[in-house]
Amino acid sequence: MRREHFRIATWLVAILGSMALASCSGSGSSSAPGSAAPTPTGTLAEAAGDPIANPATLTPFAVGTIPNPILFVTQVPVQTDFASRASTFANHLADPESVPRGGDLMIRYPDGTIRNLTKEAGFGTDGQQGAGAIAVREPSVHWSGAKAVFSMVVGAPARQFEVGTYRWQIYEVTGLEKGETARVRAIPGQPAGYNNVSPFYGTDERILFTSDRPRNGAAHLYPQLDEYESTPTVTGIWSLDPVSADLRLLNHTPSGVFSPSIDTYGRVVFVRWDHLQRDQQADADRVGGSSGSFNVSDESAGATRLGLLDEVFPESRTGQTSAYGPVVGWRNNVFMPWQINEDGSGEETLNHVGQQEFGFGFIGKSFVNDPALSDYPLGPFRANTKFIRSDGGLFHLREDLARPGSYVAIYAREFGSLSSNQIVRFNGGLGTNPESMAIVDVTATAASDGSVPGGRYRNPLPLASGTLVATHTPTTAASPADIRQFRLRVVDVPATGPATAGMLLTPGIQKSVTWWSPDAARSFSGTLWELEAVEVVARRKPAARRMPSLESPESAVFAEVGVDERAFRDWLASRDLALIVTRNQTSRDRADAQQPINLRVAGGTETLSGRTGPVYSIAHYQIFQANQVRGYDAKPGRRVLAMPTDAVAAGNPANAGGPAGSVRIAADGSTAAIVPARRALTWQSTDASGEAVVRERIWATFQPGEVRVCASCHGVNTADQAGRPEPTHKPEALRALLNHWKTLPR
Repeated sequence: MRREHFRIATWLVAILGSMALASCSGSGSSSAPGSAAPTPTGTLAEAAGDPIANPATLTPFAVGTIPNPILFVTQVPVQTDFASRASTFANHLADPESVPRGGDLMIRYPDGTIRNLTKEAGFGTDGQQGAGAIAVREPSVHWSGAKAVFSMVVGAPARQFEVGTYRWQIYEVTGLEKGETARVRAIPGQPAGYNNVSPFYGTDERILFTSDRPRNGAAHLYPQLDEYESTPTVTGIWSLDPVSADLRLLNHTPSGVFSPSIDTYGRVVFVRWDHLQRDQQADADRVGGSSGSFNVSDESAGATRLGLLDEVFPESRTGQTSAYGPVVGWRNNVFMPWQINEDGSGEETLNHVGQQEFGFGFIGKSFVNDPALSDYPLGPFRANTKFIRSDGGLFHLREDLARPGSYVAIYAREFGSLSSNQIVRFNGGLGTNPESMAIVDVTATAASDGSVPGGRYRNPLPLASGTLVATHTPTTAASPADIRQFRLRVVDVPATGPATAGMLLTPGIQKSVTWWSPDAARSFSGTLWELEAVEVVARRKPAARRMPSLESPESAVFAEVGVDERAFRDWLASRDLALIVTRNQTSRDRADAQQPINLRVAGGTETLSGRTGPVYSIAHYQIFQANQVRGYDAKPGRRVLAMPTDAVAAGNPANAGGPAGSVRIAADGSTAAIVPARRALTWQSTDASGEAVVRERIWATFQPGEVRVCASCHGVNTADQAGRPEPTHKPEALRALLNHWKTLPR
């Protein structure tokens, strides 16, 4: 009897909530003056018999079970999964085909009532979408719980064939409590001509966000194209002071960065697409493709157009020859969790976890004929046993506030599911050894055909109370065309076994809209998607993490050569430079046997694994920078290529006999190199002739004045390939560089 009363009560609240939504959303708006209302030629309508569209069969929704308000966005469904609103990448585009207009910013209270905040504030329209149309995404709540930032695009074609330029911009909303009036304002000082998405508050009241603004602001480099499909991408995480309009690039990401936030340790955590590989469009053009790929001489607006030149880093996608025998082809396509400090320093994968520790399965050894190498990580040096495909990874990353150091995410492939799949969890608190990090299932795993029993999830939200909420669709197949619903639900997490979709959080938010594509008329009538929920609750502001001071080995070298560290850092910062120091290039983590693990410096140190195989002599450390010098006839913008940096111009000693962009590896295995800041960099060690030995194949960005120290070339978790701890000696290469620096003009 008690259960039946509850069902009736919640059903009544659902009906009343639906009526309230209908009354507050208005009666629709007409077309813009002078335009004809479109006759729809294509629709995105609800499936027949959907219980959401039929209140008589409405599923009861959760009332009184969620202790704090929930902020979320609604979105007119879009069933294409390439460079669209719900795609895994290139989801920042603002044209009406990528993101249909008609959604709003909503808040849901514990008693089940819902307010349309953007409508209250005077934004958005029903019916025909035109100049006042909006789409909304990714709200993030202030530390106080009293306000939030979000991204919104305003405007749509008012008539057929009208082509406009639309951009996502950042807004702030106040008046979140019941009885208040919602007010929305644009954040001043943000890049006005670019897409600014994924905003969140810094600990110092700056606004951090991702943007497709070119790395250096040069409009002719817009848009930056990713390293996979040569599709527009965001360029990194930016930091804005809305009072002074001071704007800084925190990290440069050649293929994009997603779902950033600040965790309880003060780290900016995010998902980054690690896709450093050679250009597949150019590879296709070399055998008759039609992309029209070409190189330009440099990044300037007046750069000379060149032919299609060969790339120098990393190795070929299909394999190549070398002085050490055949080299395995390299293709990289994985979404990994990353971290930086709030000032952009210290960029690395979360706790320096790698594909070896997270168990991404087959990686492929670099040199075919080296028996010491392996196509798989060496064990037992990782706790993770879950297989994560190398053509996807982790999306919608979020820390669990009720369990600091525990993170939830969606494990999905890069295409085909609107970034939906199963919810997973992993441990990654500050200082956690990557060898002990493990990904575990929360909801059911996908079957061999890609279907997910019980439906698919995205945007998981762990609440402060310990409850888990997520967006869910009952569609099991990985088929974007079949995903008609994305609804907010409580996730029921049992003591054992997979979690399942629980009660709905809303009665379903209905809307009917029409719009121009702009060539054709489109329409939708039904239940909107509910995405990107966040909890409206105050939370403790962590201490800001900034550029760290030097560790004792490097600090001792500065003192011994008589160079003031602060003065040196200031010199770097004034020239937009940073310094990378590695104590021993021959030392690598014991689990990584995909790259050479028997290494020595001729006449100097060596680190041998004990596994039978050749010993490689390394002599030079070659550094590449991400230069936008690859263009295509068929599209605007440029893709980055890894090009040797100008090491001597940066202030490094000349390296006679070394390859372009290199410094010499000292006898103790150490290197020290002054490098460009705020630009993605990558590197490799080479032998005396410049032949590549160890290719690191990952991008990293450094901040002006940053002195970044890596003890080993691939960071040591517990022991290196010889069973030794990470090196702690004073790097002689740093001593040589500082002595050289003292001779430079100031």
